[in-house]
Amino acid sequence: MTDINFSNPAANPDSRGSEARAAAQRADLRWDIIELLFFAYRDFVGDPDQELEAFGFGRAHHRVLHFVYRYPGLKVADLLDVLRITKQSLGRVLKQLLDEGYIVQKTGNNDRRQRLLYATAKGEALVDRLAGLQTTRINRALEEIGPAGTETVRRFLRAMIDRDDPDKVLETIFKAPTAKE
Repeated sequence: MTDINFSNPAANPDSRGSEARAAAQRADLRWDIIELLFFAYRDFVGDPDQELEAFGFGRAHHRVLHFVYRYPGLKVADLLDVLRITKQSLGRVLKQLLDEGYIVQKTGNNDRRQRLLYATAKGEALVDRLAGLQTTRINRALEEIGPAGTETVRRFLRAMIDRDDPDKVLETIFKAPTAKE
C-alpha cells in the first residue's frame, strides 16, 4: 500500500491550487466574530458559574432553571427539545433541582402522562440572581453601543439561530415583541 504524503505539494501539481484556495477560504473566515463570541460566552456564563458553584450546580442546572422559570408549565419533553440534551442528562439535573426544592413537577390536567415543570420561590430567587448578573453585563455592553445598536444586536442574535428549529420556546421568542421585557 502506498503512503500518502499531504505535506509535499510538489508531488501533486494540483495541490498548490488547492492550498491557495484553502488559504483564501481561511482568510474569509470570521475569526474576529468567532473569537469575540467565544470570549463573550465565556464571560457571560462565567458570572453565574461562580454563583452556581456554591450550590454544587453547573451550567445544565442554570439552563434548566432558566427555561422552567421563564416558561412555567414547560413539559419535560419540550425542555429536552430546548436544551438538546439526553434524557439521562436532564434526568440527573432535574432530580437534583426537584430534590433540593428549586423546581416542582406536576401532572398535566388534560393528559396525566405529561410532566409539567414550575420553579419554586427558591428557584425563582436563584434565577433572578443569575439573570441579574447577566443583565448587568449585557447592560454595560449595550451602554457602549447605544439604543440603535441594541436592536442590531438583537437582530444579529436572532439571525444566528436556526429558523427551521421547531422548538416551541424559540417560536415564542421569535413572536415576542422586540421591546425590553
